[in-house]
Amino acid sequence: MEKDLTQGSVAKTMLLFAAPMIMGNLLQQCYNIADTLIVGKFLGPDALASVGSAYTLMTFLTSIMIGLCMGSGTIFSVCFGKKDKQKMKNSIAASFLFILAVTIIMNILVFVGIDWILHMMRVPNNIYNLMREYIFIIFGGIFFVFLYNYFAFLLRAIGNSMVPLFFLGAAAVLNIVLDIVFVVIFKQGVGGAAFATVIAQAVSGIGIAVYVWLKEPQLRLRKEDFIIRKTILLEVIRHSFAACIQQSVMNFGILMIQGLVNSFGTIVMASFAAAVKIDSFAYMPAQEFGNAFSLFISQNYGAKKSERVHEGIRKAVKISILFCLAVSFIIFIFAPYLMQIFVNAQEYEIIQIGVGYLRIEGSFYFGIGILFLLYGFYRGIEKPEMSLILTIISLGTRVLLAYLLAPIPVIGVLGIWWSIPIGWILADLVGIIYIKFVKVFSSM
Repeated sequence: MEKDLTQGSVAKTMLLFAAPMIMGNLLQQCYNIADTLIVGKFLGPDALASVGSAYTLMTFLTSIMIGLCMGSGTIFSVCFGKKDKQKMKNSIAASFLFILAVTIIMNILVFVGIDWILHMMRVPNNIYNLMREYIFIIFGGIFFVFLYNYFAFLLRAIGNSMVPLFFLGAAAVLNIVLDIVFVVIFKQGVGGAAFATVIAQAVSGIGIAVYVWLKEPQLRLRKEDFIIRKTILLEVIRHSFAACIQQSVMNFGILMIQGLVNSFGTIVMASFAAAVKIDSFAYMPAQEFGNAFSLFISQNYGAKKSERVHEGIRKAVKISILFCLAVSFIIFIFAPYLMQIFVNAQEYEIIQIGVGYLRIEGSFYFGIGILFLLYGFYRGIEKPEMSLILTIISLGTRVLLAYLLAPIPVIGVLGIWWSIPIGWILADLVGIIYIKFVKVFSSM
């Protein structure tokens, strides 16, 4: 089921390759969306606030491992474009061992430092125990998150974006069913929602690993593939850490925003928890299109097809902007009704605060759509450090403005909301200027 992205219609190739990735990431959001929806409806605002705030922490910590997998995936894709299968296998072996070691260390650190982490997040006392219970269980399953993402990025690197979707779809359905069983039927509270997520993650992680071993002999490693040269290991570390730091910086900034939101109390926390889920769903297709675009660029970059790279950029920008404008319109109009998916209609204050967030962010989705393309482009041409720089600009602006504006009484939480699109647009300008004035194609 692999696909050569260096052949065929540029727009059609990108869209067909991106479609399963977009659907897969939307399904992946269902892991926490299902928790949030069922918890919000059946356990109340305190449980909703705890699960929503935990989601931000969970996203930050898992983003470290996902970033490592993403960076390695770029190497695999470039090797596939060059038809250098032996280097690809050596890179697979090196990256698997390296990322597995990082995942184990990270898991240990989370369990040891869980109370310190919650303290730093300024979690209110009334939801502290709920959030601690949820996080402790969720991170018991981080190994399965590693398995799924590693093999998903590996398959996508060779043009197979459909199989990861199959496993993730099955896991998402299982997660929803188990949420209902554990939370609604057996009354297991937020712990039940967490167990549902971990079991679903185990199904997708183990399932995709077994599939690759049985069905993809070209990716099956032999003993001699684990004889790793220093140059390959250093290349893996460079790409993996650049993408990892980019992802973790992005989510660390979000985590700092979460801490600021928490200081406004449970009502604002609950509003933010629900609105962020809607927000994530709204721009997630643009994010995954950016990831698919990155693999399209990397395969063609490896094959030295510069004209196809240029055409891909032009087509991707048009597609992303049109999509983001359509989504912005939908979010702006239907924000109050979307909030009621997660929050009972009687919770008027929570809904109004969430609507304000969604209408501000939703008006500027084109900004984050372009930013995702810039991230993907720089990863694809083996300049992952530039993606990191753009992330730092975007998140640094967001955090700085939020902490400067939010304490001003007449601005309050609106300062947090407005800081986000300002950060997107500033990073876009820097990324575009760099392309215009620096010879980014000089190595092709």
